[in-house]
Amino acid sequence: MEYKVSEKIQKKFDTLTKDAKVQKALQFMEDDQNEIINRQIELTLIPAPTNHEQKKAARLLEMFKEEGLTDCHIDEYGNCIGIRKGTGGGKTVLVEGHMDTVFPLDTKLEIVREDGFIKCPGIVDDTRGCATVLSTIRALNAAGIETKGDIQFVGTVQEEGTGALKGMQYYVNHHPELDASISVDGPGFQEITYEATGIQTYEINFHGIGGHACGAFAKVANPIHAAGRAIAKISEIQVPKEPMTTFAVTTMQAGSFEAVHAIVPVAQIRFNFRSNSQEELEKLRKKIFDAIDEACREETERWGMDTITYDVKHICDVNAGHQDAHAPIIEGAMAAAEYLGCEEPKLGNGGSTNCNRALEAGLPAVCLGMGADYDIHAHMLSEQFKVEGAYKGCQQTLLLALLCAGMDDVESIIEK
Repeated sequence: MEYKVSEKIQKKFDTLTKDAKVQKALQFMEDDQNEIINRQIELTLIPAPTNHEQKKAARLLEMFKEEGLTDCHIDEYGNCIGIRKGTGGGKTVLVEGHMDTVFPLDTKLEIVREDGFIKCPGIVDDTRGCATVLSTIRALNAAGIETKGDIQFVGTVQEEGTGALKGMQYYVNHHPELDASISVDGPGFQEITYEATGIQTYEINFHGIGGHACGAFAKVANPIHAAGRAIAKISEIQVPKEPMTTFAVTTMQAGSFEAVHAIVPVAQIRFNFRSNSQEELEKLRKKIFDAIDEACREETERWGMDTITYDVKHICDVNAGHQDAHAPIIEGAMAAAEYLGCEEPKLGNGGSTNCNRALEAGLPAVCLGMGADYDIHAHMLSEQFKVEGAYKGCQQTLLLALLCAGMDDVESIIEK
């Protein structure tokens, strides 16, 4: 179904884009692209896997200070923060990109330029998000734009994997003054993420007595067999297509090559399940743990000698979240995408981004992409960034930030 921006939001957007200083800022972003890419490369070459963002945060903090932001600091959780004060009477807006990447500390980081692309692990996800944050600051300064509301620029930590968006969670929970949140993380402005996919990840350890594979046969229950039974049962669970709901057992570990002739005392599985509906997420959780209980009971009853037990480690817990597709912040993002030449911007079907934590905190929130219209090879050693037209993602972020914070002639679109 065709998306139509409301007359109210479109009118404010049109007023915004007619402002001479806004036009100057947009042009500056295009002209400044090479400088921003140089900073993007510099940050990319600083290893920053989840929980190891300190060096990148220190350099980003220096960049914030160089651009004249106030109250520049790294908070107790490791987030890198700088504030651009407003004149008053507007809304306080967060603009953030996450500093961590999925690549281990020993990953070779080498810049390769080829066919209009810059290739390097982490060059896009989400170092380009941090670069977009810098571009927005520089454009505001270059054009002399004053916003009514404060804009908080942040490089967040622990977004990826087992980080579970905890850097963002910490930040929004400790800043009740926030009125809206803009995350920059994703390939293109043709897709706007406005819903939060709920995520739960668990580690289960199955425990038994263990023993010799032959000598203890039929005398003890087998934790690996219990884990296998559980996996088989989980694999048969039915989930709805809508709302989007998924599950997967992702790792299994037990024993060792040296102990290949042993019945192990412990077997471990990890699994992840997701849904755009919190209700479906909870239903699925019950089904999975019912399967685990049943598997342990069956393995115990099969041999009748000892009892298979299990313990649970909760690795990741992110609530599902929803907001109206025509919330002002979403309409503002769509208006900006259309203005910048995106022919068919669309709303993404959920996602796992820092936007999740903002929605969880009750904030109007959106996750924007970076203007790309190609495969970025996300989370791959061949991750790649296309230089041509990259500034458009920065421009979308700028326009939405201005709509949210407000200017003299444009009241904030945020109604919170």
